[in-house]
Amino acid sequence: MIFLGLGSNLHSNFGDRFKNLNLAISLLDSYGIKILRKSSFYETPSYPDESKPKYINIVVLIETKLPLIDLMSVLIFIEEKLERKRNKKNDPRTCDIDILDYFKKVMNFEYNNMNFVIPHQKMNLRNFVLFPLKEICPDWIHPVSNKKIDVLIDELKDQEK
Repeated sequence: MIFLGLGSNLHSNFGDRFKNLNLAISLLDSYGIKILRKSSFYETPSYPDESKPKYINIVVLIETKLPLIDLMSVLIFIEEKLERKRNKKNDPRTCDIDILDYFKKVMNFEYNNMNFVIPHQKMNLRNFVLFPLKEICPDWIHPVSNKKIDVLIDELKDQEK
């Protein structure tokens, strides 16, 4: 099972945050990446700087025959097509797509001069990942800590819940 986290906190030439995410999902489908489940939309403050525009986030469960590097290439292409700019870490963006879990594997790899860690390193601390993930996979277990998603949510700070 492959889970992706998608987020947007800026409008693009294609539309608002919701349209950006819906277009990203359509583009995934056009590359043969089948959406098996999709969470509701979740609006959350920008992280770590809450003064920046709020995010809309979703989590999707996908199926694809693409190898990991090819999947990563498609995800980055979709981000760029939706006008994602990579300036500073945590800058607002039109589209962000992260691989949260890739077949329960634990991996570090480099692609296009960027370093990636799977499962996403800080997903266990982020309500905007855990709540939508729980919605579509309530029995999910973190591949590194082996903690159930309910335990990870319980461990969030009260203000994050």
